[in-house]
Amino acid sequence: MTNASAASSRTLEDKIKAQARYSGFDLVGIAPAAEPASWHYYQDWLTQGYAGQMHYMHHQAQARSHPRHVFPQVRSIILVGLNYKPKRLVSQQILPAHVGRVSAYAQSRDYHRVLRKKLEQLLRWLQQEVPDCQGRAVVDSAPLLERDFARRAGLGWFGKNTMLINKRLGSFFFLGALLVSIPLQPDPPLETNHCGSCTACLDACPTQALIAPYTLDARRCISYLTIELRGPIPREMRSKLGDWMFGCDICQDVCPWNRKSPVSQCPELRPRPDLEQLDLYQLFFLTEEEFTRKFAGTPLLRARRDGLLRNAAVVLGNRKDPSAVPALQQGLNDPSPIVRQAAAWALGRIATAEALAALRTHLPQEQHPGVREEIYHTLYENISPS
Repeated sequence: MTNASAASSRTLEDKIKAQARYSGFDLVGIAPAAEPASWHYYQDWLTQGYAGQMHYMHHQAQARSHPRHVFPQVRSIILVGLNYKPKRLVSQQILPAHVGRVSAYAQSRDYHRVLRKKLEQLLRWLQQEVPDCQGRAVVDSAPLLERDFARRAGLGWFGKNTMLINKRLGSFFFLGALLVSIPLQPDPPLETNHCGSCTACLDACPTQALIAPYTLDARRCISYLTIELRGPIPREMRSKLGDWMFGCDICQDVCPWNRKSPVSQCPELRPRPDLEQLDLYQLFFLTEEEFTRKFAGTPLLRARRDGLLRNAAVVLGNRKDPSAVPALQQGLNDPSPIVRQAAAWALGRIATAEALAALRTHLPQEQHPGVREEIYHTLYENISPS
């Protein structure tokens, strides 16, 4: 058979998968447009309150019951995966005292933009093949249970840490979906689970956020606490964050399926050195404009300025390095009470004469009750202000 005849004999599904890989995707599969198999489990998860302050999950709950709520004409879903595994696992790196730990997925460009661009290119190619095809590219911002459809498309299984795991890639990959208006032959779903008796992810989680296999209480998850949570981090959780400034990779780093998985070859997801080694001291002295410019086009803006400075203060408090005091003093005078409260807590953890003097000096001028309470708690051991 000639190359031309071989190409002509390929199905549309084969051509789609070849084009997806040509576009740079590491995984591709096809799922039917149907109610997600985990829909009822997801409803129960919300009812249990495990979503915390992520109220959008409740607001979008009904929309997640079927992909037609995202794209009314949908008949098939093309699922893709893009590897982002770093050369060195984040939790296994030794960092200087002034550097915070940033999850691997957030050390480069915003993955939403990278995946969406590739998906839209794939859609344009498909529309050349099938001119009447309509579609919509989705990258986790739309109300679609992507992992459910990715499992149904054969891309992987649900791990005990709730991540989708692929035998070849492990779990360090982003998911994207292309909802299309044409019928396509779906791939067989992956019905097997390869976690076995392993509980490495549950055992390693410092906050016990994985309350049972396959069940995450987001309210205890470091990623939730450092990214999604607005307001102060609960006092009982702060020390458990360790030096995680943004996100957390622990449950992935300990997973046996990630030991031999390949490193990402995607140039758009190459880590930025200044995000791999994020200087926490510097953050407190950046203007609003400088801050926005530094993190523009990266996932870190998701936490907003006051969230990132809050996280930085908590990390410095956990490090207990006296050299952090000048930066935390700057945080103690920040316009945001969330930042001031975290800086006060951190100064109390460092507890040098200079750190405690900064708290005593600041207390008379502090008007916010939460910050005042934090300072009183630090200086006078749980004595509340009158």
